Amino acid sequence: MSTWGLGSHSSPTDINAFLGSSTIAGLAFRILITNIFHEDFSQRRGVRELDGQGKGMTTRRQFCVLLTATALSLDKGKSALFQNDSKADKDLAELFAAPPKTARPYVLWMWMGCNISKSGITLDLEALQEAGFGGVTIFSLADTLIPWAGTIAKSPTPEVIAFTEPWWQLVRHAAIECKRLGLEMILHNCAGYESSGGTWITAELSMQEVVWSEQKVEGGSNYRGTLAKPTVDPHPHAQFPQVYLPELGKVGIPVVEARKTFFRDIAVLALPSEGAAAKDQVIDLTRRMDADGNIEWSPPAGSWNIYRFGHTTTGAMIQPAQLAAMGLECDKMNREAVTFHVKHVLGEIDKHLGDLLSNSPSSEGAGLTTLYFDSYEAGNPTWTPRMGEEFQRRRGYDLTRWLPVIAGRTVASEHETERFKVDFKRTIQDLYRDEYWATPGPLAHAAGLKFVAEPYEGPWVISEVVPFLDIPAVEFWTTNNVYSPSSLDPVVQAAHAIGDQLIVAESFTTQPQFAAWREHPAWLKPIGDAAFCAGVNRFNLHHCVQQPWDSKYKPGNAMGQWGVHFGRLQTWWNPGKAWVTYVWRCQALLQSGRFVAPSAATSLITQVTGGTPVLKSIHRSTGKADIYFVANTAWTGGTAVLSFPLTSRLPELWDPVSGSMRELSSFTQDATTVSFELEFAPTQSFFLVFRKPLRKTTTQNPNVQPLRRVMELGGDWQVSFDPNWGGPAQAVHFATLMDWTMSDEPGIRYYSGTAIYRKRIKLGAELAGRRLHLHLGVVRHVAEVTVNGKHLGVVWTAPWSIEVSGALMPAENEIEIAVTNVWANRLIGDEQQPADVLWEIGDPVIHSGQFLKEFPEWFLHNEPRPSAGRYTFTTWNYFTKDTALETSGLLGPVSLMQEA
Repeated sequence: MSTWGLGSHSSPTDINAFLGSSTIAGLAFRILITNIFHEDFSQRRGVRELDGQGKGMTTRRQFCVLLTATALSLDKGKSALFQNDSKADKDLAELFAAPPKTARPYVLWMWMGCNISKSGITLDLEALQEAGFGGVTIFSLADTLIPWAGTIAKSPTPEVIAFTEPWWQLVRHAAIECKRLGLEMILHNCAGYESSGGTWITAELSMQEVVWSEQKVEGGSNYRGTLAKPTVDPHPHAQFPQVYLPELGKVGIPVVEARKTFFRDIAVLALPSEGAAAKDQVIDLTRRMDADGNIEWSPPAGSWNIYRFGHTTTGAMIQPAQLAAMGLECDKMNREAVTFHVKHVLGEIDKHLGDLLSNSPSSEGAGLTTLYFDSYEAGNPTWTPRMGEEFQRRRGYDLTRWLPVIAGRTVASEHETERFKVDFKRTIQDLYRDEYWATPGPLAHAAGLKFVAEPYEGPWVISEVVPFLDIPAVEFWTTNNVYSPSSLDPVVQAAHAIGDQLIVAESFTTQPQFAAWREHPAWLKPIGDAAFCAGVNRFNLHHCVQQPWDSKYKPGNAMGQWGVHFGRLQTWWNPGKAWVTYVWRCQALLQSGRFVAPSAATSLITQVTGGTPVLKSIHRSTGKADIYFVANTAWTGGTAVLSFPLTSRLPELWDPVSGSMRELSSFTQDATTVSFELEFAPTQSFFLVFRKPLRKTTTQNPNVQPLRRVMELGGDWQVSFDPNWGGPAQAVHFATLMDWTMSDEPGIRYYSGTAIYRKRIKLGAELAGRRLHLHLGVVRHVAEVTVNGKHLGVVWTAPWSIEVSGALMPAENEIEIAVTNVWANRLIGDEQQPADVLWEIGDPVIHSGQFLKEFPEWFLHNEPRPSAGRYTFTTWNYFTKDTALETSGLLGPVSLMQEA
């Protein structure tokens, strides 16, 4: 017996090898819409933008699909039907100075198993709204991720199981709060983050794979016998089948009972036992076998193999979800199965949230707007109940006699066998497109919701499925602190090809060795800038975990080993709002106008003239203005000559960090380009905007004002730490600026949080009225500057400088710099103390840390913790007492600088 699929239970014929890697060159782009749209297009009243309104009308996406299906050509860039929203007509300077709510970044809001609370939901959402976020996508995962589904015992709220009544009540509360706060709420279509299924999916509606048994017989005499049903490994045949099994106390692979009991016959075929079988040697014996598997046949001379082909569930289950919420993945090549799944979820949404949807008559604010499908990790199925007829219809021949190819046999010839593999792969791609991707959108629209998904790395052609999405979503990671897209470019290219203006991204996903409570805004900036330059224009930050407990338990609930830690309990949450504003401001411009594809006539040309900056860029146009975002993604600075293919408009330099906007006066112009030199600090970025008519200038001021040092603010700083988090009770005198981790005082060495540096300086009268900047030198990791009681802003990235002109006086001045570092040091410091919780090993492969085995009694009863020297509480531990500390504090040199 063998099965055909992926993973540790696969047959010798791996599905990837079977399907091959080749594609059909020149295949026409086809979107089949038969039975998808049930209304007569001619009766539709018009095309609407995707705003959750206009129920019963054709969406612009459906209209595009219909046109594509009938081979019509449509230039969306020129059609009035597909004009961008009102932002295209707004003044760009207004958008930049006061970005609209529609341009805010979002978060992926991770609900970890049963550890959810109404009070925590409210606090999370209020914090996100106040910080400048526009919406949340709810994912209901396991208690912890290791990276598979993990369980934390003794939860204070064990009754909360995803997609059951207690969980829906919490979702309803979140929707009410989102409406109150004007936040958009997006809901993943099932528990876990992959892919589409649940406890309501039966074996018949689940993903299917071809399985077979074989019986060898000798020819020349009558054979009478019973063909056994295939026997399959009862464990899931999936890409990631592992879960943490509490009864075993370790990670294991669960048994799927349906793989023992569910089986449907496809065909019975006989062919010579050895070598390639000619087509006429593949003999169909299906009708000779009765319901009990009994068969009678007189084979020709020689040795023959009789194959009993059938199909069973792959056993693939949604992951990583709570064990009680885990169910089978629906059959992606079966519209009935996909429809059943989506209608089930939409029915539950209507039951629990019907009066809270964005299109409800009683609706105010945003609320629930979208059904979300995350990236695909459900494995590669090989069958669906209508596979035979669909293959015949699409490829023009019967696949029955080719089934032995699935069992590793050669039929007819190597060439014809390979052709069948290509045809079979193409049929799977077709079915995923037409049965899976084409189905959720119309159903969601009928319910007043949008359909958003990450359509990459699955058994389909990306460019063919992107048009079915209301908003395309992509994903990028940070690996070794470098921007690392995950099949992002093909999705972006497909979205741009059909004129999509909004491209959202699961942003900054990472592995524990690259984050582990060490991440901070400056670290994130060049990674995010690279994504902007690749076409992303809305971040869905991965991740923000729902914090259900009292905020004294910091850093609190954790997703596990994946992702960057955003959320209200992050050390730099408050000063980090400056980074959120930066993202918001960038997204406002990058969502304006239309993407301009690189070409000789549109592309920026850069020539480095000093240092080693690495420049990336993207170009958008509103018709009235050209917008270039240019980012140095390197941790080194330098200068470059930028040459733009524009001759009639004045260059302006807009700094998205400070929000400043100014015209450039030092540039050269020829018949085709305008060029100028620009200096970039490490990881610095600018918008170059061309919107005003070019005019002659009488001055040639530098494009970046040089600064000269007029005063260095050296030692004698008084530094105050928070004693509630282990810091010294009294302010500490720093004779020189130093790394906190070099201190002999444990309360400083292991400190995480905010420390306030104070110093008094006297300003001479000769500097009165001058434009002055405070340059902080090296900061680990975020600084807020206050001068004479006036809060001036946050310094979080290079060039680590802030203008202080209006706050300084020609007299004595008080300088205050509040410096915030990351959580790592306090967590490592706590590991110097005796443990008062039980930990369980996480990922045994990369040794990513430990997860909380059970909630301790002192936590459950709100009692003082036994290990009094510990300050932090979290459900995931990356550290040991010997883990290296993270350089922290204000390292300087701190200087007062004057514009030359």
